[in-house]
Amino acid sequence: MRYITHQQLWHNKPTYIQYVHGYGSMIDIKLLKKNKSEFLAKLALKRFICSESEFDALEQEFHSAKVALEESFARRNALSAQFGKAMAQKSSTEQLSQEIEECKKVVANAQARFDNVEERWNHFCSLIPNCPDDTVPVGASETDNVVIKKVGEPARLTGLDHTELLAKSGLLMTDAAAALSGARFNVLKGPLAKLHRALIQFMLAFNGEHGGYQEYYVPYLVRKSAMFGTGQLPKFHDDLFHVDGDNGGYYLIPTAEVPLTNLFADQIRKAEEFPVRLMAHTPCFRAEAGSYGKDLKGIFRQHQFEKVELVHCVLPDQAEQEFQSLVNQVTKLLTALELPHQQVALCAGDLGFSSQRTIDFEVWMPGQQRYREISSCSYFGDFQARRMKARYKNMQTGQNEFIHTINGSGIAVGRALIALIENHGTEEGCAIPKALQPFCNNQSWISWA
Repeated sequence: MRYITHQQLWHNKPTYIQYVHGYGSMIDIKLLKKNKSEFLAKLALKRFICSESEFDALEQEFHSAKVALEESFARRNALSAQFGKAMAQKSSTEQLSQEIEECKKVVANAQARFDNVEERWNHFCSLIPNCPDDTVPVGASETDNVVIKKVGEPARLTGLDHTELLAKSGLLMTDAAAALSGARFNVLKGPLAKLHRALIQFMLAFNGEHGGYQEYYVPYLVRKSAMFGTGQLPKFHDDLFHVDGDNGGYYLIPTAEVPLTNLFADQIRKAEEFPVRLMAHTPCFRAEAGSYGKDLKGIFRQHQFEKVELVHCVLPDQAEQEFQSLVNQVTKLLTALELPHQQVALCAGDLGFSSQRTIDFEVWMPGQQRYREISSCSYFGDFQARRMKARYKNMQTGQNEFIHTINGSGIAVGRALIALIENHGTEEGCAIPKALQPFCNNQSWISWA
């Protein structure tokens, strides 16, 4: 993760500023200005570097341009009123006409200046990440993350990886996928495809029955505004797949978090509707820009993969309990699948752009002899809600206030498949955990033959 400085924000300006206009404030500017030193120091922990003087300079430029524009409009309106009065009194309007023409030029110049500065200000604000929570460990990278809990002991400390275990079966058709679509795609065949499907069905049923999640079917293509709302745009533009179409086209979703959370965009809900728990199984599409050379073997890191995403939309005072509920849900899922795993608190430098706090779940992969991420549970506060104007009516204050959002992978299906095979499988087949057996024709073993 590289550092981003204020000076870099306007260079190579992208062309998608238009969808920033008309949407909610990206961050709480009032809070930032009230505790500027502390706020910017926290942002620096997430590798967003902006000094107070740099922030003040851009804000002052924006404020100055706004005042100048308002004053030019006021001057134009005053002259128009004088002109109307003079016409009514049948007085000479020659001098006023000249002043009005000059004023039009001033207004045009002020408008052009304001548009330029506003665009830079909006772009700047859109790239300010969410502040890390005070409970987040301080650190610069994943090496500073903190293991907070281990569940289960690895039965195999070493072993063959999933590609080696499946090599003789012919069920993992990497070459066929490459011929169809190129690198980082795969075709699963026969028993392997069935096990993949069984995992999806298990996760949906388990989360519905044991977590209170309402299942949704959602679009896989969304507009720019939806991507902006959850924080994928503008920062992660290069990691997304864009599809041409009307009104700026569409983006293939990188996760069901995007359509699920945006179901609350531009709405004011009743407080009693919350908390809400949603889930959806979708394919996910990611360009994985900048990760070339990493995890290319097998199905660990793909351009297209499956997830069962879990989303909580809550009131502020429900957030902590709901976040812990999400973490517990993922723990129950992995435990039911008999997969040894650990919970990891991400340090500030490894937090995602929109996240205020994240706990990753890493599952033991014998073929790699290490724990690898399989789910990520994040609390966003009101960061996403501000971007998408997702609000509720606070009956105590009478005000419309922002909801808080939480989401987690529940879980990455392909990585769960890898973990099952490497922890419970052989070159002949794979043992099926008891909880998964009802979705595998009540079989305790699935053969690759």
